[in-house]
Amino acid sequence: MDKIIIMGSGAAPGVPSVALGWGRCCPDNPKNRRRRIGTYIDIKGKRLLIDTSPDLRQQLLDNQIRHIDAVLYTHAHADHLHGIDDLRELNRISRKPLNVYAQKETAEEIRNRFAYLISSKDTPKDPLFQPSLILNEVKPLIKFDIGGLSIVPLELEGHAIPSIGYMIDGGRIVYISDCKKIPETSLDIISSKPQILILPLTCAFCCGKNTYHMGLNEVLEYAHKIGAHQTIINHMAVECDYDEINALTPENVTPAYDNMVIEF
Repeated sequence: MDKIIIMGSGAAPGVPSVALGWGRCCPDNPKNRRRRIGTYIDIKGKRLLIDTSPDLRQQLLDNQIRHIDAVLYTHAHADHLHGIDDLRELNRISRKPLNVYAQKETAEEIRNRFAYLISSKDTPKDPLFQPSLILNEVKPLIKFDIGGLSIVPLELEGHAIPSIGYMIDGGRIVYISDCKKIPETSLDIISSKPQILILPLTCAFCCGKNTYHMGLNEVLEYAHKIGAHQTIINHMAVECDYDEINALTPENVTPAYDNMVIEF
């Protein structure tokens, strides 16, 4: 059976945050305690990470994940990228380089910030002593594959920096990262009724004030338009109490929580 693990369901500050504590979130509900964003997908025998949060080490330990075939990056904000160094432990287990995928702007940021991680396909580093990542650039709407698994990067709009989503396995999984809008070019290629749709929220009731993220109404509009069998709302900040968000969503739309497992 294929599965998705929401290893971290929080936005950049996590919940509780250092500055705002629990915010609107009830501290008595363990589903409100959120590490930064990170997703594991095990599908057709391929094991993928989407983004590497600063909490990656603990996320891998909690979920007993020791083997990964590839990492898909959505964008270069710290909460999505800065756990990248922890991939060296996966190198040490596999004793071989790890392929990571990112669009041009994100790939450039990885090269600038983490040059010591990057290997050549021709001369990979010895992963016992140094992290060893092979950086592959991808383009929005241009399909590529990982060991026969089809993946299409999805163009997104309105975030503070360039951000992409991913359509995986012919559209069975659609993963949308931080954005203000999903353009028609991406909506047009998303398959009818994906099995799993993952959408980012951040602040549920701040859409008029939040320049770079969707609010809850916008998230629910896209959930209805795409019409997935199951939609997961992810990337929630201290303004998003689990029970409050859950009460405002239809039956097939569910807020995420850390270590949530979705089997399909």
